[in-house]
Amino acid sequence: MNEQDDATRSVLVWIGTRTWQACVDAARRLPAGSTRITLIHVTEDDSPDAARGAYLGLMGRRPPGPDPGDRITELERHSAAELLDAAARRLGRPCGRIDRHGRPEREVVAAADGADLLIVARDGDQSRLGPKSLGKEARFVVDHAPCPVLLIWPGATPGVESIPPKPPKPPKPPKAQKPPKPPHRP
Repeated sequence: MNEQDDATRSVLVWIGTRTWQACVDAARRLPAGSTRITLIHVTEDDSPDAARGAYLGLMGRRPPGPDPGDRITELERHSAAELLDAAARRLGRPCGRIDRHGRPEREVVAAADGADLLIVARDGDQSRLGPKSLGKEARFVVDHAPCPVLLIWPGATPGVESIPPKPPKPPKPPKAQKPPKPPHRP
């Protein structure tokens, strides 16, 4: 390895359907000469299985015609390729691409093993600051990533006034009345 290789950092960018533009824009701000960027998109396997099951339920055990699950798999593969192509064009520089199938949060964490940085966008409630701005998948990735994570807002960051007010303090319980002292007897 030479000094150039030592200075090169590996950055993984999660390309989610709703948040990919913001993640790519964050990656674009990284120095081009010292950053190796890889885009990752994960397609869940649920849709083809659901279509297949619904088709079998409606048409019986041996339905006529092609399996709709295969067609959905083909459409998802094509859609993922188009999304990765759009992300690469937006990035505007050479990058690697990973297209996986499975549970997105687990696939992203596995792919981040060995990366120097993972770029993830908040995927929950975008209207206010707070923990609900992370959906279940992003929360899992942030909690389990084997590398540093750059967590970004996919749109405008809500202002601090969006933080809910502090809950009121519960009322203090009344002080217990001490029993009166017995009279003093000499």
